[in-house]
Amino acid sequence: MAVASLKQVLDPAFEERYGVAAINIVDDLSLQSVIAAAEVLEAPLIVQTSLKTVKSIGAPVLSQLFRARAEAASVPVALHLDHCPEREWISICLQNGWNSVLFDGSHLDVEENRRQTAEVVQEAARYDAQVEGEIETVRGVEDGVGSDEGGLVHPIEISDGFIADTGVYAFAPAIGTAHGMYAAEPHLMPERVTELVARQPIPMVLHGGTGLAREQFEDLIARGCAKVNISTALKIAYTDAARAFLDANPAKHDPPSLFRHVSQAVQAMAEDHISMFGSAGKATAVQARG
Repeated sequence: MAVASLKQVLDPAFEERYGVAAINIVDDLSLQSVIAAAEVLEAPLIVQTSLKTVKSIGAPVLSQLFRARAEAASVPVALHLDHCPEREWISICLQNGWNSVLFDGSHLDVEENRRQTAEVVQEAARYDAQVEGEIETVRGVEDGVGSDEGGLVHPIEISDGFIADTGVYAFAPAIGTAHGMYAAEPHLMPERVTELVARQPIPMVLHGGTGLAREQFEDLIARGCAKVNISTALKIAYTDAARAFLDANPAKHDPPSLFRHVSQAVQAMAEDHISMFGSAGKATAVQARG
């Protein structure tokens, strides 16, 4: 199928209350593996790239890799730029074919964040791309972006006004989740999703998904979190599989076998999360809507 937009993938998910996995890939191997997982389960997928990964590989190369894989896939796949506080790179990615971006202005005061996000929405519209907004810092550092201290949680009215004024397609509210692995049981605030969706019925985004229990995922998705971000779980599956293969084969110098072992682990991780989020079997409905 041709590359899908974020709107094509998330509109039905939000309406039907299932979650679409948005998985941060780090290279072509992980890209191929998560798409394979989505194909096995006939599920729509959002491939996410951190700013660090874009800078490491290069936007033109990464975009071409994505399109080669996604256009050959049997399921709809969108390409999203995760947490990006740098406007220059927002523009670079939009110019190179990303069909959605998260301008992360959570380090700014709300008014400046509002102003810049509205500008990004206007810029993205020229490429028929969607924008995810955020005003609250999710605790934890992910690929060099974020803070271990977290930030202020604003009243729902502030988020409501931000969405209305900027025109963002999706929004990531603070609900007590964190990037990375949880050191203790997270104290979630799922009611914030319900309250915000009642005011602004747009897809909500769950950040810091790695480590949550199935019941927590299901509850947040039922409240309106149609996009569910997974990053740390991929990194753990990738590096642990590579480490295990090398430890088990100290005298073996066989990169293709190593890659195959890592790919299997990443695909299994992706299949597990896609199944938890309820999007298995939903690809056909997305394709039918066009």
